[in-house]
Amino acid sequence: MSLWCPKIPPTSSEFFAWKECGPSDQAQMYYDIIEASCESISFRASKASLPPKLSYQRNFYELHIYFRQGETWGSFRSAVNPVMMQPKTVRLYYQKMSQVNKEFIKRIRDIRDGESYEVPASFEEEINRWTLESVSVVALDKQLGLISENRDNSKAKKLFNSLTQFLRLTAELEMKPSLWRWVATPNYKKLIRTLDDIQEVTIGYVNEALDRLESQPSDKPEHEKSVLEKLLKIDRRVATVMAMDMLMAGVDTTSTTFTGVLLCLAKNPDKQAKLREEVLRILPQKDSEFTEASMKQVSYLWACIKEALRLYPLASGNARVTKSDTVLSGYRVPKETPILMLSHGLHTDDKHYPRGSEFLPERWLRQSKEANAAGGAECPHSLKASSPFVYLPFGFGSRMCVGKRIVEMELELGIARLIRNFHVEFNYPTKNAFKSLLINVPNIPLKFKFTDVEQ
Repeated sequence: MSLWCPKIPPTSSEFFAWKECGPSDQAQMYYDIIEASCESISFRASKASLPPKLSYQRNFYELHIYFRQGETWGSFRSAVNPVMMQPKTVRLYYQKMSQVNKEFIKRIRDIRDGESYEVPASFEEEINRWTLESVSVVALDKQLGLISENRDNSKAKKLFNSLTQFLRLTAELEMKPSLWRWVATPNYKKLIRTLDDIQEVTIGYVNEALDRLESQPSDKPEHEKSVLEKLLKIDRRVATVMAMDMLMAGVDTTSTTFTGVLLCLAKNPDKQAKLREEVLRILPQKDSEFTEASMKQVSYLWACIKEALRLYPLASGNARVTKSDTVLSGYRVPKETPILMLSHGLHTDDKHYPRGSEFLPERWLRQSKEANAAGGAECPHSLKASSPFVYLPFGFGSRMCVGKRIVEMELELGIARLIRNFHVEFNYPTKNAFKSLLINVPNIPLKFKFTDVEQ
């Protein structure tokens, strides 16, 4: 099944139709859904909303970009897009992110076993600390010290636990039968308390950062000002909400993707070696710094990340709400219908991705003229997807992930630094490596083996 939507005509109960379609029209259907949901109210296309927020008594989460819809969402994205979606924005953070990554490398060396070189089964916590520390550099304009000197930070621990609870409880309420829409069930009450805890921690961090910036204004030119400084110039409320969203949405999501990339590289040492050759050209020394020029020379690095996202996607699909009556593969779909495009199974289907179960970053590369003329190697175009709409890890169109640029930078710098320093192995099964909550999260002990690279 590729498409969920309410049956027509609707009934008093919530029934869903499962549209069976062949591989040739699945991708076209996804394209039609994107067009139908984005075309009629161009910039105000809606994602499917998350129902628990409808009853959140203080309506706090109506502020957040994930939960906003229609006019309020459009005005917010109009304000933050010029700051968040510009490629030049990430260039400001190369050195600061590099410092975070160096601390992470040192932490790996400190915690790995002296004989086996494996990290503890709890390594997922270290990845979460790295991701929160990285996103804090952007969202708060400072490091929190979570990787090294400030490991006992009680607020950070509370946020980690609350985010995990949020994913688990939301999945329970949304994906299983429950009376929470009519009665405040125990799990619903737990979710509300969890949201309160997330709000308390994130708004505390953000207010502290904003107060610091307001009391110590920068005289830097506009193009050198940080994301938080630029958002604060728009409006303190906008800066607060966007910074909180980065903290809330930037931990588990990036951790899952980072873990997927490591698993793919660990299980495909030939691809890892090829990536290391590329990384050595931009980081000749283990402590070399990234530059804007060098980051334009890592096409294979980004191909590895994209291929890992194909095999280990963050979510099962994409959601949209139609903004006008439309017809999809013979189904009449009325205005304001939530639709879920389930693409997870398509990512490993040979009909959509040749050799779909294999980790082949080459499918995302452009073949050089020299290689094309010489022949020999398999043409990357023969490995590409049947349609670009089968693979939408960051969404598409106006509702594309607002943090896309920042996440890409975190992953590129983090993976590059790690592969420059270590040979990565994972000597355990990877079946059911992830479990599905609201997003996919690690489901196995992450006992990676990190052996130092000699050169």
